[in-house]
This record gives sequence, C-alpha cells and structure tokens, in this order.
Amino acid sequence: MSYNFKAEMNKPERLAPGHRMCAGCGGTITVRAVLRALHEGDKAVIGNATGCLEVSTFMYPYTAYEDSYIHNAFENAGATMSGVETAYNILKIKGKIDDTYKFITFGGDGGTYDIGFQSLSGAMERNHDMVYVCYDNGAYMNTGIQRSSATPMYADTTTTPVGKQSDGKMQNRKDLASIIAAHDVPYVAQSTLLGNFKDLHQKAEKAIYTPGAAFLNVMAPCPRGWKYPTEDIMEICKLGVETCYWPLFEVDHGKWILNYEPKKKLPIEDFLRPQGRFRHLFKKGNEHLLEQFQAEVDRRWEDLKFRCSRD
Repeated sequence: MSYNFKAEMNKPERLAPGHRMCAGCGGTITVRAVLRALHEGDKAVIGNATGCLEVSTFMYPYTAYEDSYIHNAFENAGATMSGVETAYNILKIKGKIDDTYKFITFGGDGGTYDIGFQSLSGAMERNHDMVYVCYDNGAYMNTGIQRSSATPMYADTTTTPVGKQSDGKMQNRKDLASIIAAHDVPYVAQSTLLGNFKDLHQKAEKAIYTPGAAFLNVMAPCPRGWKYPTEDIMEICKLGVETCYWPLFEVDHGKWILNYEPKKKLPIEDFLRPQGRFRHLFKKGNEHLLEQFQAEVDRRWEDLKFRCSRD
C-alpha cells in the first residue's frame, strides 16, 4: 500500500480546532490521524464513549466533529454504533439513502477494556461493518487518573498509589488486541503515534475499508497521567515500540503479522524512566520490580513473535 505523508496531512480536518483537550493529548492526535484515512466524499458517523475525548470535544449542542456525531454512555459505544450501522443498511435496501457512510467509534481504555467491553465484544462477534478505536492512555484519566485493566504493572495511580505498603498497580495490563482477535473478526491492529504516522494511517484505512468488524488499539500517551513533559509524546511512543512494550502488529483475517521488529531491543527501563508514574521503580531496593516488568514484556514479545512466525 503506497503512502504519501504530504497528501495525508493535507486532507481536510474532520476534528475542528478549538476543543478543550489538553495540550499534547495523545487521544486527539489519534482521532485526527484515524479520520484522515477516510476517502474524499465518504461520510462518517462518529461514536464516542464517555471520557476525556467526549467531555472535551462535545458540549451539547456543539461538537468539534465535522461528521455526524453520537455521544454514548461509558458502557454502550459498541452497541450504539452497531445499531446505527444496521439502520443504515436497512435504509440502503429500501432505497432511502444513497450516500456512502462509514461507522467509527472512539473510546478510552476505561470505556473499552472495562466498562464497555460487553458491548464491544457483542458488536465484534456480530461482525458489524464498523471500526472501534481505543485510544489507550492506560487509566481513567477523565475522572482523576484511576487504574484500569489497561494500566501497566507498578504504575502509580490515584487508586493504586505508591507508598510504604504499595508498589503501585500489582496486575499486568490486559492484552485487549489479542482478545478481540480471538473474536475472529476481519481486522485487528495495534499502533501508536510515531514519526510520519504511516503505520497508523495505513492501519486506519485498512480498518475502515475492510468489510466487517475492525478494531484498532492505539497507545495514546497522557502527559498528566503518565507525568512526562508534554513535548516528549513522540519520544515516549517510540520508546514504547523500541522496548517492545507496545509492539506494532495486525491480525488480518486471522493471519498474525508483525509490522516492526527493533534492530536492537531496548530495555524496558528506557520506556519507564521518563514517566513520573514509574519513578519509584528506580529507587534503591526496587531492582526486582524492574526485573519482573522486563520479564513480562519479554514473555509477551516472544509469544507475539511465535504467533506471527507460525502464520
């Protein structure tokens, strides 16, 4: 698939400026990048689970989206968009609509991994022709940085605070992309905000224009929750990929494909050190916590490589 960065970036914005998202928010960058994958002339219906993105881009009756927009409750973005897609197909059959519409819904990890998982799972299992995009910032950022099942092990959050009796969140993060791939949907991909956005742009286009259900999981760092300088977002994403904490892969009609393998895999501490939420891991006496984190990253990386090599 050819890629022209200049052409992609010159497409009209479908998320208008002037919204209230934080400076450097990974969620906003994710939305803009995904919506650029829509072809000229195609219309879209955008769904949005409650979260940072929703409260900052929508204040009734105003919205920052140039396309049709639906705000959903935390738990039902997948169900709502599957209903809209079904209604569209019926109107098409009855000859009451001629325009081409695509159906894309966005949710944070709280509204996707946790509260909204049941409706997401149902929409994927029924194979509705829609795309669900999770902007994964690893916590419930909108309500005060509480842990979610996407939160990495040992992260400091307001509900897993680091202190004398706690090293932060004790559980590993859920591997949601693999879980959705197990639904046997046509397309699943994992990406993040890197360089010229080629990986994300191409995967978004494939997700939107592959018939049937598609899921994109995008690591979208949050400067406030992750506690790093706002301007370092691209470097944080790069380190996530180069340490194999956040590998780039896709599952296309059941075939696992590894999109990038670092020439020299960096130690996980390179990704963790710039983030204030992991500051405690670098205190004397906590070396074993870093070793445990590294072991889990290595285990998942080897498992992913095995799946991809098998296919």
